[in-house]
Amino acid sequence: MLTYCRSCVMPGTKPDLLLNEEGICNACCSYANRNTVDWDLRGRELEVVLDKYRGNGSNWDCIVPVSGGKDSTYQVIRMLQFGLNPLCVTSTTCDLSDIGRRNIENLKHLGVDHIEVSPNPLIRAKLNRIGLTQVGDIAWPEHVGIFTVPVRAAVQFNVPLIVWGENSQNEYGGPAAAADNNVLNRRWLEEFGGLLGLRVSDLVGQEGIEEKHLINYTYPTDAELARVGVTGLFLGHYIPWDGLANALIAQASGFESYGRPVEGAMVDYENLDNNQHGIHDYLKFIKFGFGRATDHACLHIRRGRLTRQDGLDIVRRLDGRFPWSYLGKSLADILAPLEMTVEEFTRICDKFSNKKIFKRDSTGGFVKDRDGNLTKLNYDNV
Repeated sequence: MLTYCRSCVMPGTKPDLLLNEEGICNACCSYANRNTVDWDLRGRELEVVLDKYRGNGSNWDCIVPVSGGKDSTYQVIRMLQFGLNPLCVTSTTCDLSDIGRRNIENLKHLGVDHIEVSPNPLIRAKLNRIGLTQVGDIAWPEHVGIFTVPVRAAVQFNVPLIVWGENSQNEYGGPAAAADNNVLNRRWLEEFGGLLGLRVSDLVGQEGIEEKHLINYTYPTDAELARVGVTGLFLGHYIPWDGLANALIAQASGFESYGRPVEGAMVDYENLDNNQHGIHDYLKFIKFGFGRATDHACLHIRRGRLTRQDGLDIVRRLDGRFPWSYLGKSLADILAPLEMTVEEFTRICDKFSNKKIFKRDSTGGFVKDRDGNLTKLNYDNV
């Protein structure tokens, strides 16, 4: 049986989520603490930090990691408003969607220099397969690359400051010390960056992968970081973070939403860049009992835009649907570069499905509907 936060709809099975004695999760507590923050003071502190790194025109002032999504578009808009000259760096997603490409092009036309690092697709497909089969995360290489490629660019181009978006441990729940942290460094990456116990060094020798194939996924050495003085800050520490507001601001500058809720979600403005997102979110659901719709519902409940009951109804209806397609691309086509069939994918899903939280039949097999969807034992506290 699952235990849920009494304020939002997040289950206690979420990694790093903690429920206090009142049954309230640390993400809700963290959001409630925003009322005690002097955001005007934080804004002035941000200006001081940015002024420290503002250059004389001979180099970029900062690195902004960008996917072309609503949040990274918002980050770029804010840096331009502060008068900075950012170098935007994209670690290309595993299976870039058409709308994702258009949003990257839109971001560039905000008036910034942009570098896109595209991985070796043959190696990337192997990493996708390894991530999916070994730790249940097809997006493992993407989650590593989005944190390593911008840092490598900072070292390569001698740009000390990296401006990240939200601290996910604050927004979605995690240890208090990590939620209060306003910088992203090697320790944060290793603990919260999505490695899932699979280290980059573990990959050497698997499926013909050599060390030279993993440059993009390797964090710079401490000596390299110290030489440049690389530091990364979370913009969400200084500005009250709100994904919906970010989307509205981004849309006013040309960001394109999907026009209807994305598969498995309740909004149309998030996770538009990678056709593999549906697989990632489904594996999260079968391992931990929550998917993208739960993430969105919790964010809106905390901000008073959605009641908890409405959130529960939406989650029950949308969360954890088997990912037969994503952004209009079929599951079979998404799996093809991995040389994996839908049948093999289904067996992998069964292996990672949590036997403690989904209904099973008398033989111990998972109960599925005609579309292959599982049913949780409970969708709220009993």
